[in-house]
Order: sequence, then C-alpha cells, then structure tokens
Amino acid sequence: MAEAEKGQDVDELEKEHFIRILNSFKYYRTHCMKRIQNAEKHFEGLSEHHKELLPDFLENLNNLRQCVEDNSEIIQMITSDADQMFENKSHGLVENGLDDIKRLPPTSFDMDKVMTTLKQFVRDWSEDGVIERTACYDPVIKEIQRRFPPQRCEASSVYILVPGAGLGRLAFELAKQGYSCQGNEWSLFMLLASNFVLNKCREVNAYTLYPWISQWSNNKMTGDQLAPVKFPDVSPSDIPPNVNFSMAAGDFLEVYKELDIWDCIATVFFIDTAHNIVAYIEAMWRILKPGGYWVNLGPLLYHYAGLTTELSIELSYEQVKSVIKKVGFVIEKEEMNLSTTYTQNPRSMMQYRYESVFFVARKPS
Repeated sequence: MAEAEKGQDVDELEKEHFIRILNSFKYYRTHCMKRIQNAEKHFEGLSEHHKELLPDFLENLNNLRQCVEDNSEIIQMITSDADQMFENKSHGLVENGLDDIKRLPPTSFDMDKVMTTLKQFVRDWSEDGVIERTACYDPVIKEIQRRFPPQRCEASSVYILVPGAGLGRLAFELAKQGYSCQGNEWSLFMLLASNFVLNKCREVNAYTLYPWISQWSNNKMTGDQLAPVKFPDVSPSDIPPNVNFSMAAGDFLEVYKELDIWDCIATVFFIDTAHNIVAYIEAMWRILKPGGYWVNLGPLLYHYAGLTTELSIELSYEQVKSVIKKVGFVIEKEEMNLSTTYTQNPRSMMQYRYESVFFVARKPS
C-alpha cells in the first residue's frame, strides 16, 4: 500500500475514534435517562403495598432526571468546539446527531469513561477533591520543590513533564509554583474535559456537576446520589506570566522521543497504564537530562491486564524497581504503603484504597 493511502487510513481511523468519543458524550443524556426509566418501570411493577412503603421513590427519580439535564449542559459546553481543540488539526466534523451515533455507537466501556471523566472534575478541580489531591499530589510537589527550590533557582527554567495528566491539576499546581510544565494525556475523554476546564473556566466555582448520579449502589442517604459538586475551586488562569504551561495530546511513547530534554518527570497513577512498563522506564531515562529526577506515586493496577486483545506485561513492584536500577537510575527516596484513592466517592458505603508506592529516581550526571 502506498504511503499516502496508509496515511489516509490512519487519518480515517483517528477521525472515527474521535467521533465515537464525541458520540459517547452526546449519548450521555439518553444513556442516563434509560437507566432512570428502567428504575421507574421496575417500581411500577411492585405491589401497591410495596409502593406505599416507598413514597419518595418517584420524586427521587425526578430529581435524578434534573441532575442529568444539568450534567448534559456541562457536557454540551465540553464538546461545543471539540474540532478546534487541537492546533493544526481538524477532523472536519459535521453535526449529524443521532445518525452519527447510529453509525459509530459508543460502547458500554465508552459510557463508563464518560462517567469517570465527570468524576475527574471532583478529583482535580473541586473542594471535595482536596483530601484526595493532598494524598496523591502533595508528596510529589513537595519533593520537586525540595530538589528545585524556587527561591534558589530560576523556577521557570526548570522544565517538568507530567505524563497521564488527566484534567491537568498537578501540572497546573507545578506551573503555579513557577516551574515550566507540560501535561501529557492520551485519553480523548480527558483531553476534551481538560480543554474545557483549563481554557474556558475562569470564575471560581462557576459550574455545578452531579458526578454520583450513576452510582445506584452503596448510597447511605438517598440524597448522596444527588450530591452536587462545584468547580473549579481555583481559577485555572492563575499562573505567573513568565511560566510555560501547556497540555500535549498523544501517546507518551510516541510524543516524547527527544533526548535529555526534561529536568523532572512527575508521574501519578500513570506507570501502570503501559502495555509494557519497561518501555515506559526506558523512555523516562532517555528524555530526562543527566542529573534529572523522576518522581512517581501510585499503585500497579495494570490497565490491560486480563485483556486477551491487548499486549500487556504485569510486573511486581520488586521487578519494576529492579528494571529502574538496571536502566541506570539511582533511587534516592522510597516510601511504601501510602494510602491513596482515585475519584473515590467519599459518601459511598464502598471505599477503594490503594497502598501506593512513592519514589524519587535520579539519572546520574
């Protein structure tokens, strides 16, 4: 096949992937309303005696419907100019509505990713996420400040990369300290949402989201499912004027190949997103400057483990640490069993916690 034809095929696949992700956001309202309709249908099938014991059930469903409508307005803002999100790249999208969704329907996995993306606003950009951010981001920020003290060095000359940046809060916080920082993200779900919050949200707590309405189990109180969250808790534009702060889209291994560029790499809940974690470690080594630092915090919940259609190797932390040393890094700091969460609903009766590892590895100069 000619190179031009290959390029066309790749572009077409990218376009279809982009459209499918957009369709997932567009389908959010229909998806949620169907679930509420099913609950109403099941309720109507109960005996009159049982209905009488649940006098507020239908009222709660109506409240959920309103929350879906409110969330849909946020989603509309997130996707309103999606095709202009990337510089020098347009997918030439035309609004085809339901016809487009029928042609490239979102999968159940896609819809789960939409729900997760909404919860990411809680983690990264709300007061409700302070505890989670304190556990996950603060150790990394403090360690970077210790290695590159802003009062002793020209912070804007320190270049930090944050792969797996999500909605960009960690990268933003580092830029706010004066460091030049770039976040990198592969997921289009996250990129669409981060584009909205970083480039369009200026007023503090201007928006209200209902992130837990898709949680039908483990609610202590009826109102917990309807709990509102305001965002952003700070203005994303509040960054020193001389600081370079940006977000780059694409696969970490494909985007970052230039040698000896970064003073520091900060990874939080990232390294287990690899198909091959060894390739990640080698890439960190290549792109760090001699004397640079890799600061990592997170578990090893390998994203592709158990998927027969995906290549994946799953190493223990003992093996990961061995590879890090063999590549050439010197581990200067290590802490085990840091209790952390990820987009956890604090009101839920079910709580997931990770006993994360935190380490600082240096590339010798």
